[in-house]
Amino acid sequence: MTAAPARPRLVTLSSVELADHLGEALDVYVAAMGYPPGTARQRRNLWLEHTRRAGWRCAGWMDPGGHLIGIAYGYSGGPGQWWFEEVRRGLAARGAARDPAQPDWLHDYFELTELHVRPDAQGSRLGEGMLRALLDGVRHRMVLLSTPEYAPRAPGRAWRLYRRLGFEDVLRDHRFTGDSRPFAVLGRTLPLPPPPDRG
Repeated sequence: MTAAPARPRLVTLSSVELADHLGEALDVYVAAMGYPPGTARQRRNLWLEHTRRAGWRCAGWMDPGGHLIGIAYGYSGGPGQWWFEEVRRGLAARGAARDPAQPDWLHDYFELTELHVRPDAQGSRLGEGMLRALLDGVRHRMVLLSTPEYAPRAPGRAWRLYRRLGFEDVLRDHRFTGDSRPFAVLGRTLPLPPPPDRG
C-alpha cells in the first residue's frame, strides 16, 4: 500500500524564525509577484525592520523538507508609517477622507503587508489558510491590504480570495509613490467569517 504524500504544514513564525528563513521567504515573494531577482536584496532590510513593529505577526507554509512555500505577515498600522501616509494621501485626493458616509478605514487597523504562495503551490487554498492563521486573534477593528490591479474580467487567485472573504474597495487605481503600477487597497472588518463547512 502506497503511503499518502506528505502535506505542507501551516506554521507561525517568530521574528527570529523569519530571519532564519528570510532568503526562502523573499524567493517566494519574488516568484509570486513576478519581480526580478534583485528585488529580494532590496526588500531584505525592510522585511527585517517590519518585524520590530507593534503587533507584527507572521504565518507560512512549509513543505515536507522544511522549506517555505508560502509567507504572510503584517502588523498594526498607524500614522507615520509609509503605507498609512500613502493611503491617507489617496483617500484625501478622492475626497473620501472628508466624507462622513465612508468608513474610517485608517482607524484601528491591521496592515496585511505581504501574502504570497510560490506559483507551483498555488490553487490549494494555502493563501486562505495563511490569511486565517495570521488574522486569528488580531485585536483590531479592521484589516487593510494593497494588491496590484488586474485586467478587466481576469481577477487572479489573490483577488478571488479577498472577495470570497468579504474584502471591499477602499481605493482603486492608486499609485504608490515610486511605483507606476495601479494598486487597489482593500479592507474589511474583523474577525473574518468562519470557513464554510466542507463536510
